[in-house]
Formats: sequence, structure tokens, C-alpha cells
Amino acid sequence: MTQFPASTCNEQTIHAALELSKNSWLLAIQVPGRDNPSLHPIKGGDAEGLMAKLGAARERVAKVTGQTPTVTLCYEAGYDGFWLARFLEQQGIECLVMEPASLQVNRRARRVKTDRIDVESLLHTLIAWCRGERHVCSMVVMPSVDEEDLRRSHRERDRLIRERTAHINRIKGLLFGQGIRGINVKSRYKTLTPAALVTGDGRPLPERLGREIAREIERLALVQAQIVKIEHERDHPATSCVATERKRHDLLRLKGLGPALSSTLTREVYYRQFANRRQVASYIGITPSAYDSGDGHRSQGISKAGNRLARVAMIEAAWLWLRHQPDSALSQWFHDRTQGQKGRIRRVMIVALARKLAIALWRYLETGLIPEGAVVK
Repeated sequence: MTQFPASTCNEQTIHAALELSKNSWLLAIQVPGRDNPSLHPIKGGDAEGLMAKLGAARERVAKVTGQTPTVTLCYEAGYDGFWLARFLEQQGIECLVMEPASLQVNRRARRVKTDRIDVESLLHTLIAWCRGERHVCSMVVMPSVDEEDLRRSHRERDRLIRERTAHINRIKGLLFGQGIRGINVKSRYKTLTPAALVTGDGRPLPERLGREIAREIERLALVQAQIVKIEHERDHPATSCVATERKRHDLLRLKGLGPALSSTLTREVYYRQFANRRQVASYIGITPSAYDSGDGHRSQGISKAGNRLARVAMIEAAWLWLRHQPDSALSQWFHDRTQGQKGRIRRVMIVALARKLAIALWRYLETGLIPEGAVVK
């Protein structure tokens, strides 16, 4: 398991939990010697207001005990990212960011959803975690500012690729509606001239439609130019994350893993330290999810509880591995189990291959052990 720093919690620690939303925050504070937490609404994003509430609680406890207590606060990972955790740590507050999917939910609480219930549940979970009950939830490892910033290139590229596809499909749809087919918009958009096109019934394109297609082509050209720029930025980063970049170059040595996949996998997954192979698969979200109750035993597929971008990239890498590394032990394992099979069986088995590949790449990056039978560029 990823090693977290030892918690500073003790008998004099103030425990606090924060329920976040765009417009408002709800702070729950549990001070030593009190049975019930106090609740404090705060305007969303008001970090100074949050510090004022925590400071007042500290002063109350210090008057009683004669010592300034430590404060441990938690919140769920989500919309607000990590800026708040970094701010609190700068103020001397221990801040833990909880993984939402790992939190246990009371069955009765499922029927009612309020911020008060949520924040009190977070607080109870935090107190249990600080007592040493680490099974109650998983904490997110906060990346450094540089590690977080490195992810932006491939994430932005993914968004631009989807935007490019949308423009291409829109142009194709407009042309198709006029009986114009067979034009490869992606490769010909630079030379595509709406005024030169003829409809399926022999007419020139209507004037307004031609102008609409021309504007779509301009937007497509802009997106394509941005993709080229962001790919250069992705492949030539100025960063202090030397170890992460070394791993990216190591992945590029393996045939079938190009710049896009290598960047995504290293900056989303392999920048972290994992203690064992189960943690690798769990973080990506490609571990089996079992259902076992009474006489019922069945698999519910993969958990999908991990990093979605990493999971998509790893499954894509598995397909590419089959194509470019056909003689590797992993490819042979896949083919032995899917001989004569099509459709669903292959899609299920590709996930199993992705899990094995993720672990093999982790070992390769950590120990230098090349996956058996793999070809190096």
C-alpha cells in the first residue's frame, strides 16, 4: 500500500471534516471532551473563514488544557482539487483527502441525503482512521504541484481530440445531407472548398450552408493546430519530476507504446509508489468485483473505482500490445484463452490482459525487468 505519513492525531487533537459544494461549505468540528460535533456553515471558497473557525476551536481547547492542540481535517476528493489541502498544510493543519468510492455508507443513511449527515459521516470516518482503523477508507495521495501540472497536457489533448471528432462528424453530416459522400474530411480539410462542391442532384451548395461548412473547417483547423502544439508541449516538458519523465522514456522503449499512451500511463499511474501488484490494478480500477451471498457466487465485472483515464489508456494499450507484441508471453496467454472466440469473450479477456499488462509494466519500471518476450525499440 502507498505509504502515508504518520498521523499527528492524539488525545488532544481537534478532528474536523468539511463537506464541500460550489456555493457553501459545512464544517464539523469535534473537540476533545465533547460528545457531539459542532457544525459551522461557511461560504464556498472562503478559506480564511475556515481558518477563523478552526482557530476559534483551538483557542477554546487551549484555555481548558493549557496546550495548543493539533488539528486534523478531512474532505472528499472532488471538484475543489488539492488547493485547499495545500493551503491548510501551509497553515499548520494536517489535511487528509479521502477517496469517495472507499467510504462506507450506512444503509439507513442511503435513504436520506443531507450535508449534515455527510459531514458527520466523514468526521466519524476520520476519527476511526486516526485511531488506526485504516480499513474504513482510503486516502488520496496528494500529487505535487509539478506532478499535477504534468497531467494537463494529455488531458487537454484528449478533450481536443473529442472536439476534433465532433467538428469532422458535423461537416460529414452537413455534406451527407446534400448527397455528398466519400470525402475524408480529416485528411482533406485544408483543401476542402465548399464552393467547389456539387450536391447529389447536381446543384452547387446553398450559400448559407457553404459558409457554415467553411466556418466548421476554420474551427477544425484551429483545433488541429492546438493539438500539434499541445503534443509538442507534452513530449518536451520543463519539469522537476525527473523520475516520472525517466519512466515515460522507459515505456517509449517498448514497441506498441507511443507518446500518447506513455505520457498518460506514467503521469496518471506510475508516478506513484505501489507496494504490490494488487494496488496497481486497484488504482486503475480493473480488479474483479465479486458478489458472494449465501449460495450466490458471481462476478460483477471490474470495479471501475479507480482512475478512469488510466483505465481507458490501459485497455487501449492491451489491444496495441496484441498487435505489436504478438510473440510476447502476455499475447500468447490471451490467444490461448480466446482461440475461436469472438465478441464478448474477447472484450472480457482484454480487460484481464490489461490487468496483467499494468502489473508487468509496473515491474518493468521499478526493477527494469522487461515483460517476457517483449520487443524493445
